[in-house]
Amino acid sequence: MTITKQTVANKIAAYLHHEMTQAQLVDWAENSMMDGEFSEREQAAVRDVVSRLGVADVRAFGLTWEDCEGLLLQLGFSVRVDVVPA
Repeated sequence: MTITKQTVANKIAAYLHHEMTQAQLVDWAENSMMDGEFSEREQAAVRDVVSRLGVADVRAFGLTWEDCEGLLLQLGFSVRVDVVPA
């Protein structure tokens, strides 16, 4: 499967929605860097973001809300937060 900006945005969204853990996101990113096929048209932006996600488990890098927002912006996406009753 070809990894596109949408693919990466979906993974970050899943992480932000607590549908996957940081460890799972990092594993996906590491595996994608080793074995993934990146969309030729989007390769530079996608590789940069995926490589950043791959080091999110290192304390010096981490992965904050602001990091996710910035990575999504690099991919051409914006973030919207909805607050709803629990």
